[in-house]
Amino acid sequence: MELLDRVERLIAQAENSGVEFKSAGAHPDSLARELVAFANSQGGTILLGIDDAGRVEGLDDSRSWEEWIANIARQNVVPPLSPTYQEVVWQGKRLAVIDVPKGKERPYQTSRNLFLVRVGSTSRAASQGELMRLFQQAGVFHYDLTGVEKTGIRDLNLAKIAVYFQRYDIDLAQEEDPASLLRNTDILTETGEATVAGLLVFGIQPQRHLRNSSISFAHYAGRRPDAELVDRQVIEGNLDYQVDTALAVIRNNLRQPSVIEGAQRRELEPTYPDKVFRELLVNACVHRNYAIAGSRTRVLLFDDRLEVISPGRLPNTVTVEKLRRGVSYAVNPVIVKFMENLRYIDKLGPGLPMVCQEAERRGRQVAMAEVGEEFQVVLPM
Repeated sequence: MELLDRVERLIAQAENSGVEFKSAGAHPDSLARELVAFANSQGGTILLGIDDAGRVEGLDDSRSWEEWIANIARQNVVPPLSPTYQEVVWQGKRLAVIDVPKGKERPYQTSRNLFLVRVGSTSRAASQGELMRLFQQAGVFHYDLTGVEKTGIRDLNLAKIAVYFQRYDIDLAQEEDPASLLRNTDILTETGEATVAGLLVFGIQPQRHLRNSSISFAHYAGRRPDAELVDRQVIEGNLDYQVDTALAVIRNNLRQPSVIEGAQRRELEPTYPDKVFRELLVNACVHRNYAIAGSRTRVLLFDDRLEVISPGRLPNTVTVEKLRRGVSYAVNPVIVKFMENLRYIDKLGPGLPMVCQEAERRGRQVAMAEVGEEFQVVLPM
């Protein structure tokens, strides 16, 4: 009965970003397109036996429909998929309910080499940007290693780079070919352009070339974004500067808790230690998707919570539950390497589990979620 109720709700919704109707006479290539699009997006359900207009046709006995779908998912999809197949009788007719989860081996393509995504009620070919993000989530392509057009060694802060290399007993001024050292350490590409990682960590005004690679901070006097705006800032510069400055801004905007004892006010311990806010900021800056040029990392402070929102989704095999348990991931491995060496990331550190534990000690629960093309962490205050 539960499946029947679910099917009734899905039919009532009509086709949307998570539901597709397919006639029993659909070509295998057409079904493969829908399987690929759902797997490359957030998953979805195909109702087989209903045409595009929503008319219920049902399934006949001409074939084993479950085997037919399984063959399409194995032979017409690359890499193969394993959707869940169930049947139900609705209004006296058999329907197949095919559930396609968000794929763990994205990007998927059809056997005809088509990469598709689901947008609204339509499955369409992935754009260049969407395809790049799919490969990035799969760990096949790392955007932070790409060169930034019209940049070079002149766009780098060589004094900061020299200090960075001093910890490895390398004197940049004594190098016969400094550019070679920078190429070998992923600060420059082989063609002499500054890499995205090199520019973000060592660049002079990186936002001139990487727009919105910054933090937007807003403090609201209430619990909703339509409340009075207390403070608003855009924090630009290198990633380490962004983290340090954003941490100071958060602290300046937080009210120091206190109690009245007699005729005096005594300040209490801060709501959270600085390490909590620092961890959230570092994670947002280091793991965001810098290929999404239209969005900044956002930090929103409300009366009851702090929201940290970074552009980009989690990599294929990473889930929120895994993050809570300390599973690490590196969308930007070069940025991670630089920030580790600058002591902003501890290789053996507790990371997000520490943030969750600090909240739990205060009787609160950290919320994490993928929202559209962003990842959001909500810290109750």
